[in-house]
Amino acid sequence: MPTREESDSMGTVVVPEDAYYGAQTCRAINNFSISGRRMPITLIHSLAMIKKHAALVNADLKILDTGLVDAIVRAADEVMEGRHDDQFPVDIFQTGSGTSTNMNMNEVIATRANEILTNQRKTKSPVHPNDHVNRCQSSNDVMPSAIHIAAMRQIRETLTPALCGLFQVLEEKATAFRHIEKIGRTHLQDAVVMRLGDEFSGYAAQVELALSRAGDCQSRLCRLALGGTAVGNGLNAHDAFAGRVVSQIAATTGIDFVETANHFEAQGACDAVVEAGGVMKTIAVSMIKIANDIRWLASGPRCGLGEINLPALQPGSSIMPGKVNPVIPEAVIQAGAQVIGNDAAITAGGQGGFFELNTMLPMVADNLLQSISLLSNAAQALTEKCVKGITPNETICAGNIEKSLAIVTNLVPYIGYDKAADIARQAHDQGRTIEDVALENNILPAGELKQVLYGEEE
Repeated sequence: MPTREESDSMGTVVVPEDAYYGAQTCRAINNFSISGRRMPITLIHSLAMIKKHAALVNADLKILDTGLVDAIVRAADEVMEGRHDDQFPVDIFQTGSGTSTNMNMNEVIATRANEILTNQRKTKSPVHPNDHVNRCQSSNDVMPSAIHIAAMRQIRETLTPALCGLFQVLEEKATAFRHIEKIGRTHLQDAVVMRLGDEFSGYAAQVELALSRAGDCQSRLCRLALGGTAVGNGLNAHDAFAGRVVSQIAATTGIDFVETANHFEAQGACDAVVEAGGVMKTIAVSMIKIANDIRWLASGPRCGLGEINLPALQPGSSIMPGKVNPVIPEAVIQAGAQVIGNDAAITAGGQGGFFELNTMLPMVADNLLQSISLLSNAAQALTEKCVKGITPNETICAGNIEKSLAIVTNLVPYIGYDKAADIARQAHDQGRTIEDVALENNILPAGELKQVLYGEEE
C-alpha cells in the first residue's frame, strides 16, 4: 500500500497515501484496537458542523485568513455530506475526552483543505489542524458540544417523528376499537369488563408522554460547552467566538442552541446526557410494555388469548409449518432492553467527571446516540409493520366475557360482595357461567341480568 510520512509532536508516522487523516489519527488507530466500533456518524457530522462555523467566525473576527477558511469550510461541508465517512476509523473506546476523534476531524479537514489549495494531501500546510481548524477550541469543549448537537438533531429529526407516527396510529386504533368490549386483566388474571379501545388509548397516552419527556430534556441539551476550551475559562479563545459559532449552528439546524451559562459545569460533568439517557430508558420501558401487551393479546392463534390479530410477516419456525410469530413486538422488546443497558453505561459515564473534565465522553456519546436511533427505528417498525395492521377478534372478546368469573363484580351493588363471591365460587366449581348461576339463584330477571353483566338489552 502506498504511504506518506506525517509528523506530530512525538515524531514521524507512516500514513496511507490516500488517507485524509494524519499522524495523531494513526496513533489512535494503533493504540485503541478495543471494539472495532467507530464513533457514531451523526456525531462526526455534528463535529464537522462545529469546525465549519468555527472557521467562518474566526474569519469574521480576523483571526484566520479568508483563503484558508474557504478551503476549511468546503472540506467541512464534504464531511457533513458524508463524503468522507470512511476517514473516521478511531475506536469508540479511546481517550476519555474524545481528543483522538477531535484530532481525526482536524486532520481530515486540514488535509482535504490543503488538497483543495495545493492538490497535495498534506496535513499541516498551508492549513494546520491545530492552528487553523481547531482555532479557539479544545477537545474538552468541542466534544461535549458535538454530543449535544448530534443528540438534539436525532431527537428532532428521527425520534420525535417516529413517536408522533406511533401515537397517531394508536389513537386511531383506540377510536376504531372503542365499541368492542373485552375482559380486562390484572395480575395476569381475569378482571372486569373494559373496552379494547380504552386499552389502546392507554398505549397512545404512554407514547404521548414519551414525546413530552423527550421534549423536556432538550432545554438542557441545547446548552453547548463551546468557548470553555481546556478547563472552562476560555483560554486562547476570542471572547466573541463561542456566542457567534453557537448562533450560526442554531440558524443552520433550526434548533435553539445557546452557549452554556457555566462552562465548568458543561465540561466537568455531562448531566444533560445522563438525563437524556434516562429519558430514553423510560421511553424504552413504555415501548416494551406496549409491545408485550400486543403480543400477549394476539397470542394463539387458537390456544392463547387471541383477542387481536397481528399482520403475518414471515414464517415463524424452522420445524413447525404454519407457525407465525409476533416478530416486530419481539424486536421492539429487544431494542428496548438494549436501551436500558445503554442507560446503565451512560450513568456510569456520568460519574466519569473528575475536576474540570468528564473522561468518558466517547462511550456516553455512542450509547446515547444508539439509544435514540434504536427507539426511532423500533417505533417506526412497530407503527408500520404491526400496529397499523392490527385487527380485533370480536368473537373471542365476547366469548371471554361470557366465560369470565370476574363479571360477577357487576352484581356487587345488587347483592353485596359476599353473595357475589359465592356465585363466582359456584360457577368455578361447576364449570358454568356467572349468568347461568345467577339465573338459577334468581338474582335478577333475565333481561335485567344481561344488562347488568354485559350491558345488553333483553
